[in-house]
Amino acid sequence: MCGITGFIQWRGDLTQHSQLLVKMTETLANRGPDAAGTWISGPCAFGHRRLSVIDPENGAQPMITRHEEQVYAIVYNGELYNAPELKQELKQRGHPFRTQCDTEVLLHAYIEWGPDCAEKLNGIFAFAVWDGLRDQVFFARDRLGVKPLFYSKVDDVLVFGSEPKALLQHPKVQPIVGPEGLAEIFIIGPARTPGHGVYKEMQELRPGHAMIYSREGLRSYAYWKLESAKHTDNETETAAKVRELLQDTLERQLVSDVPVCSLLSGGLDSSALTALAVDYYNRNGQGRMDTYSVDYVDNDKHFKSHTFQPGADGPWIKRMVDELNTNHHYISFDTPELVEALDNALYTRDLPGMTDVDSSLYLFCREIKKKATVAISGEAADEIFGGYPWFHREEMLSSGTFPWSVAPKMRASLLSPEVNQWIRPLEYLGDRYSDAVAEVPKLDGETGKQAQMRVMSYLNITRFMPTLLDRKDRMSMGAGLEVRVPYCDHRLVQYVFNIPWEIKNLNGREKGILRKALEGILPDDVLYRKKSPYPKTHNPAYLNAVRTQVLNILDDSTSPILPLIDAAKIREIAASPESSTNLPWFGQLMSGPQLFAYLTQVDLWLRKYNVSIQ
Repeated sequence: MCGITGFIQWRGDLTQHSQLLVKMTETLANRGPDAAGTWISGPCAFGHRRLSVIDPENGAQPMITRHEEQVYAIVYNGELYNAPELKQELKQRGHPFRTQCDTEVLLHAYIEWGPDCAEKLNGIFAFAVWDGLRDQVFFARDRLGVKPLFYSKVDDVLVFGSEPKALLQHPKVQPIVGPEGLAEIFIIGPARTPGHGVYKEMQELRPGHAMIYSREGLRSYAYWKLESAKHTDNETETAAKVRELLQDTLERQLVSDVPVCSLLSGGLDSSALTALAVDYYNRNGQGRMDTYSVDYVDNDKHFKSHTFQPGADGPWIKRMVDELNTNHHYISFDTPELVEALDNALYTRDLPGMTDVDSSLYLFCREIKKKATVAISGEAADEIFGGYPWFHREEMLSSGTFPWSVAPKMRASLLSPEVNQWIRPLEYLGDRYSDAVAEVPKLDGETGKQAQMRVMSYLNITRFMPTLLDRKDRMSMGAGLEVRVPYCDHRLVQYVFNIPWEIKNLNGREKGILRKALEGILPDDVLYRKKSPYPKTHNPAYLNAVRTQVLNILDDSTSPILPLIDAAKIREIAASPESSTNLPWFGQLMSGPQLFAYLTQVDLWLRKYNVSIQ
């Protein structure tokens, strides 16, 4: 994995801006701690930071090649899991190769097929190719949006990068936020509307999209999207297909020139990947697999079971470690570490995020990075297979809004009257929800419950899943750790999207068809364990720390957040024991403590990024 950045400017001498390119590239050093490179030619300036995983000796970027007297150059962040097949096909078509890395495969795939190459790729990626033949730059992002790509078109310059911080180094890109950006922060956040970069002049290339920038202008288009189709497989055939797809994509993702570890929570999703990976390691004589889990000091003393988190993970982690004989590493953090890391989580994401859920993941990845470079994670199974409570509770299914954020009026009440009137948060949220529902690909003849569940699946895959993928990418790459997410294989996602709900929810259990597919791979007690999300701290010391932080901000007349919020309302929530602990704010894990931490992050973001509201 890596970090990419650059700019294209059709007029002027870009060589005069070499130091600017270096400065932009260096902002991404954490994403690629192993090497750096820049390239300027004509109207194109590319920068790259590298994390070496495949062919460390020969995979330097930007990678430049000549083909039929034309120059092609690429900067690329990601992994191609079908690189061997593509390479073989390209060799048969006469393309020479001098490295073992997938960057060269991708560059030659573009030379051979042009923009159509994106449709041939299986992997996670964001890349830019300078095309000397067509005098243009081609960009593409993977189908599910695992890897990020932001861009900004200002005047005659197109600036791009893996993270907003790289773009913000360019003088043409200013940290200006308008009413839409504020609505994204306060009513949508920590999620984001697909394609929205929050900053006024910044956008993110949507998942499954490509973009071409030439002298004629900028054009983006979808090269892939979810499609609805009739599912003809029975339960047994469906389970077998799910198992086949999952095993194939996992084994492709275990290919690496450095050791691969697994994040193991003891839940269904991570346990399944770890079990399949251990079996693969055993079959190929690759030794014991390293596994990692995260917890918090004294969490066992403070844990209280509730709907979203029915049980602690610790005993189940031990159960799987004993079952699979992995080399397991237990990592834990104390409250002061979590609080201190909130600032770093903000800088890593460039925007307010999932607060301690972010900061704990950042700390976790930083610890893993001390001994590993690549990890496998169970991200996205809940969105794809229907694991969250909102797939199963009628009041959430019928809420008429995004079910992970079902208290929009409360959220709007946190804003000052002036900001409420300016950004119209509830109206903005309603429009974004309507846009999302209108995108859902309908299936002829599908009505009632089936149609309702198709909408819910689509919303989760295209609106909620990107929030968690953003978090996983930014926090892991912030520590220089590559995390692979096998459940995001587009073939698996497309197949499962069309499984009827009664099969997907087999035996009335969340992710029922996934459980059936994994029979014989996992012990039955783990296989049918009640879902539990990513662990968070339950220590009251965390609540006290972040509540104190937000109250200090409210007491500081220079705090830039003050004109945007209703300080009296925040104080009222902070004074209420019930609101402070059980506020339904966002998703499964974010309640009162996370609201306080989020507001603290918003204030810090406004200060440190010199955000201008206009």
